[in-house]
Amino acid sequence: MEEMRPSSGAAAHLGLASLFPPGLQAIYGESRRLYPDQANPLQVTAIVKYWLGGPDPLDYISMYRNVGCPGQDVPEHWHYVSLGLSDLYGDNRVHEFTGQEGPSGFGFELTFRLKREAGETAPPTWPAELMQGLARYVFQSENTFCSGDHISWHSPLDNSESRIQHMLLTEDPQMQPVQTPFGHVSFLQIVGVCTEELQAAQQWNGQGILDLLRGVHMAGGPWLITDMRRGETIFDIDPHLQQERVDKGIETDGSNLSGVSAKCAWDDLSRPPEDEDDSRSICIGSQPRRLSDKDTEQIREALRKGLEINSKSVLPPISSQRHSHDRPQQSVGHFQTQQISRSRKDSLESESSAAIVPHELVRTRQLESVHLKFNQESGTLLPLCLRGRLLHGRHFTYKSINGDTAITFVSTGVEGAFATEEHPYAAHGPWLQILLTEEFVEQMLADIHDLSSRESKLPKEYSWPDKKLKISVLPDTVFDSPLQ
Repeated sequence: MEEMRPSSGAAAHLGLASLFPPGLQAIYGESRRLYPDQANPLQVTAIVKYWLGGPDPLDYISMYRNVGCPGQDVPEHWHYVSLGLSDLYGDNRVHEFTGQEGPSGFGFELTFRLKREAGETAPPTWPAELMQGLARYVFQSENTFCSGDHISWHSPLDNSESRIQHMLLTEDPQMQPVQTPFGHVSFLQIVGVCTEELQAAQQWNGQGILDLLRGVHMAGGPWLITDMRRGETIFDIDPHLQQERVDKGIETDGSNLSGVSAKCAWDDLSRPPEDEDDSRSICIGSQPRRLSDKDTEQIREALRKGLEINSKSVLPPISSQRHSHDRPQQSVGHFQTQQISRSRKDSLESESSAAIVPHELVRTRQLESVHLKFNQESGTLLPLCLRGRLLHGRHFTYKSINGDTAITFVSTGVEGAFATEEHPYAAHGPWLQILLTEEFVEQMLADIHDLSSRESKLPKEYSWPDKKLKISVLPDTVFDSPLQ
């Protein structure tokens, strides 16, 4: 990327807007509404545009100086606005044009508000690279973001020693949705958070934690401004928030997180490994079996619906209706830093997930005994899966980032599952479903109570012989093997 001051903002201000693409005009127009005195903002631009083969999907990131709002105790800060996740041009060079009524491109742009440090005369440019990284993930996976989503980053956002190492997403408090000739565009703001705040969002929901952050001036305040120098979490600042708000929220609402991209695997212990019908990696000839379009569609819809607040949790019927112009609408609740640059074939909605084996030839198999394997990060989410999801009649999916393996835990109240109380372990190709009764969930929670700590020594094994279930939590290196 290259920092520059393009002439577009100034030219548009001088009445030459007709020379510029309508999608770009619409976003510039909303920015000028907020910053009429900054018609020519400092920008970071992709040296080689994405539509010319460059690696960065965002054509520009505009950077504005926001004076804040003293009346609401909002400090001065830098405001970053992306351009490129929506359709800027309308000529199919990046996004397929599908009309004015739906979303423009992916339907949103990213924003970020960074507290201005004393003496700073120009905005830092590292947020632009952060936004490009998120945009690369969206373009490669075609997974869209929604307000309330959280992003597990595991590294200071500015590569410093900061505690701000993860992100939540919310509606920008000032940028209003705009209608363009190519569809509508909303603005999602990135909010930097600490590890403890991310974990609370996973266990409860992102919107709840965002509301708590808004109420704590030092942690973001009403406009959720990220302060990379913040050394205390909201729970350090107000210890009562954990018990009085988060713990009660988890007990009452459960978790809105319906699935994660993860390092995981499963084995069918019912049959010897050499059985060609066994396990997640069945081979026909030399080709591994892949999840079919129908299976990936069902998992995608299940994850999407799981992030909605519904009174009844449903795994939707398998549907074969896929249209090339449809944008996948899955909200990603969680992914790891290394996934940002992963290839498109590893995404949940990838073209390579099309069936190598025709869907009708892949039968659903009932299994007698299974062995589940997770890396440490995925393992620490098992209590969340059980307490925050299954005890509330919902489902939770682990989708492997290393292939097409998927593991879905379902409760007895979930409709549309192919696992049943009579046959609680069932597999459809590499997709395993596990149905757990409330009694068994309570037993598992008591047995895996130590998993919440990331300091546990690996490997760890848990076994329930009467249920014929075994779970192993293993080092990351195990999942980097080609055999996984």
